[in-house]
Amino acid sequence: MRAGARIAVIGGGITGLAAAVRLRDRAPAGTEITVYERSGALGGKLSTGTLAGSMVELGAESFLLRDPSGADSAAVELARRAGLGDELVHPTVGRAALAIGGDLRPIPPGTLVGVPGDLAAVSAVARPDAAADRDSGGPLLAPDADVAVGALVRRRLGDEVADRLVDPMLGGVYAGRADELSLAATMPALARTARTEHTLVAAVRAAQAAAPRRPGAPVFATVAGGLGRLVAAAATASGATVRLGSTVRELHRTAAGWRLVLGPVPEPELAQADAVVLALPARPAARLLTGIDRSVAERVGRLDYASVALVTLALPAPALPALSGFLVPAEAGSLVKAATFVTTKWGHLARPDGVALVRASLGRHGEQERLHRSDAELAALAHRELGELTGAPLPAPIDRHVQRWGGALPQYPPGHLAEVSAVRAALRAAHPTLVVAGAGYDGVGIPACVRSGETGAEEVLKALEASA
Repeated sequence: MRAGARIAVIGGGITGLAAAVRLRDRAPAGTEITVYERSGALGGKLSTGTLAGSMVELGAESFLLRDPSGADSAAVELARRAGLGDELVHPTVGRAALAIGGDLRPIPPGTLVGVPGDLAAVSAVARPDAAADRDSGGPLLAPDADVAVGALVRRRLGDEVADRLVDPMLGGVYAGRADELSLAATMPALARTARTEHTLVAAVRAAQAAAPRRPGAPVFATVAGGLGRLVAAAATASGATVRLGSTVRELHRTAAGWRLVLGPVPEPELAQADAVVLALPARPAARLLTGIDRSVAERVGRLDYASVALVTLALPAPALPALSGFLVPAEAGSLVKAATFVTTKWGHLARPDGVALVRASLGRHGEQERLHRSDAELAALAHRELGELTGAPLPAPIDRHVQRWGGALPQYPPGHLAEVSAVRAALRAAHPTLVVAGAGYDGVGIPACVRSGETGAEEVLKALEASA
C-alpha cells in the first residue's frame, strides 16, 4: 500500500467511525482518512440529549457486552480503544416483562430471543404445542436453507409461543415481525444448531450450550454520561478529517480510484479517494452505487426499513414496577411496542427528587401511517397506553421528548445473508476498493455495526495492499 493513500468513509454513524478508527490503527502513517457526514452531527442513531435536567438517550441506549463466542463485544473493544473502558456502566435492574392480558408477566428465563429451551418455563406466558416439536429423523434446516423465524416457531411450538414470546422480542430489537424476519440473519446461533438438531428445543439448548452465560453476569452496558461520549471519543481516536454537512451526491470510478461529488448542484465540490467505505443505510448507498453497478444497486436498494418513534416522558414520582421495562405483543393492538423504565434500569440515572424517565418505542414495520401524528399527539398516546399496559394511570409528565427515526431499522427477510454475500462478491470482483458496511447488511445493534465497519476497513486496506 503506497504512502499517502486517501480513504473516504461516507457516513458518520458508529459504523463509519469504527471503520475510521480501524483504518487509523492499521493503515500506514500518512494515510488520509476523511469522514463525510451529511447531517450536522456524528453518531447517526447514537444521540444523547437532556430531558427535565437529566441525561437521556435519543436513540440506542446500550450495547451487548459479549459477542457470540463469549469474548468482549466489538462495542466494548471500541470503547476501550477510545479511552472509555473504565467508563462503562451496567443496568442495576435487568428483569423485564411482557404485557399480556392487562398484566406485566416476567419474561421467562432460559429462552433464546424468546424461543424456549424449557417448555415448562414459559407456561405462565404461552402454551407451547410440545407434541409438534417431534423428531422427524433429520435436521430442522438443510445446510444452506433459511426460513422466517415465525414460520419455524409456529410449526414446531405453536402460535402462542410465536405471538407472545418470539414476536415481541424480535419486535423490540428490529421493530419487525417474526413471520417476516430471517432466522439466519436475526438468530444465527439458532440457525447453526437447527442444521444439526432434530427438534427446536434441542436446537435452542445446543445454541445456549455453545455460548454459556455466567449466572448474574451483566449482559448490557452503556457509557457513563451517554453514548454521545463514545461517538466523540471514536471520532478523536480515528484522527480523521470530519466533514459535517457534506452530502456525497455522486460516486464515480476513475483510473486512479474514486471521485466524490459533494455540495450543491450548481457549485459541486470534487474530492478524490483511493478507496471508499460506504457506511450508509441501504437506500442512499444504492443511489451512489447506481452509476457504478446497477445490478448491485438494485439489490441493495431492495432492503426495507421500519420507522419508529421514541417518546420519553419525565414523570413526577410514578408508581412503577421494579422492572427494567416491558415488551408488548402485537396482538395487544397498541402503538407502543416496548417501554424502558430508564431511571429504574440504570441506577446511575436515578434522581433524588423521585422524577422518573420512561421511554416508549412506538411503531412496527408496516405501521408508518400510525406514526403520522404530531409530537403532542404521539406523546399523549404513549402516556395513555403506558398507563393501560402497566395497569394504572400515570401522572402527567413534567416534560417530554419525541424522537422520530424514519427508516431506522433494517428488515432482514429469509435469504438476506445470501443477498449480502452476492453484493459483496460482485463489488470485490469488480471494485475491490469499495465496500459497503452497516446495519443494513450485518445486523442491528452497536456491536454489529462496529464490527461491520471494522471489517470494511480491513477489506479496503487489503485491496489497497494488493494493488500497490
